[in-house]
Amino acid sequence: QVRIVESGGGLVQPGGSLRLSCVASGIIFSDWHMGWYRQAPGKQRELVAQIASTSAAYYVEDVKGRFTASRDNAKNTVYLQMNDLKPEDTAIYYCKPYKGVTSYWGQGTQVTVSS
Repeated sequence: QVRIVESGGGLVQPGGSLRLSCVASGIIFSDWHMGWYRQAPGKQRELVAQIASTSAAYYVEDVKGRFTASRDNAKNTVYLQMNDLKPEDTAIYYCKPYKGVTSYWGQGTQVTVSS
């Protein structure tokens, strides 16, 4: 059974930092690409970053230079380090392992950026 669990969200002031974690079980983690997505209230879920099985990473323009994705295959974990957070980063953040046409979603973790 595949299980995806995100953690690390919370309330942070503008300019602050958070590190999100996502643990994936039930898959051969090292074989899977990992995506980070977010969904703000009233908006569609959107891609934030991707990290391939090779650890090559891609970021959307809005987060380039502020967010860093990394992975630890020994721990079946992917991370999203978020620095210089802005109010517009407020959203539920989701992790999605994907390979070919198969993917799985976690339950998400709430990130709120507010003074």
